[in-house]
Amino acid sequence: MTQPDRLTVGRIGKPQGIRGEVTVEVRTDAPEIRFAPGSVLLTDPGDRGPLTVESTRDQNGRLMVAFEGFSDRNQAETLRNTLLQVEATDVPPSEDPDEFHDTQLIGMTADLVDGSRLGEVTDVLHLPHGDVLVVSRPDGAGEVLVPFVLAMVPEVDVPGGRLVVDPPEGLLDLP
Repeated sequence: MTQPDRLTVGRIGKPQGIRGEVTVEVRTDAPEIRFAPGSVLLTDPGDRGPLTVESTRDQNGRLMVAFEGFSDRNQAETLRNTLLQVEATDVPPSEDPDEFHDTQLIGMTADLVDGSRLGEVTDVLHLPHGDVLVVSRPDGAGEVLVPFVLAMVPEVDVPGGRLVVDPPEGLLDLP
C-alpha cells in the first residue's frame, strides 16, 4: 500500500526483451524527470528497492526502463507490479488548483451537496477513462465509486479534509 508520505509515479509491468528492460505504466506528468538515468525510486513492496534507473526509451508510446542490477528477463520479472514512488516532499506543489495528489484525497470526508455524510475516500483508482474515488460508506454499508470530475466533485477542501459529491441520479443506488 502507498505510504502516506510517498507519491506513486509508476507501476512496473512485464519484462521487454531479454536484457532486463520492463514496461512502466507512468503515473506522473514529469516522466522525463522521474525516470531520468540515475534517478532513484522507492518501491512498494519496499523489499524490491530502491531502484536506480539505468536507461529509458520510448517504444511505440510505452516507457521502457532498465534498472541497475537487473540485466536479464528473469531478474526483471521479479519486479512485475512493483509501484515506483518518490517522497512527497520531493515534488513541488502544483500551481493548478484542480490538481491533487492521491495522498491528499485519501482519508478525506466525502459529503453530499445537502451536507449529509457519504463516507470517507479510501482509494483513488487511475483507470484508462479517468480517475475514480473509492468512498467507503459509513457503518460498513459498502463502497461507492465516484468519477473524479468537476461535475461530480465540485468542491475539494484539502485543508479542511473534506470534499463534496454531487452524484447523478441513481449513482448511489448501484450495488
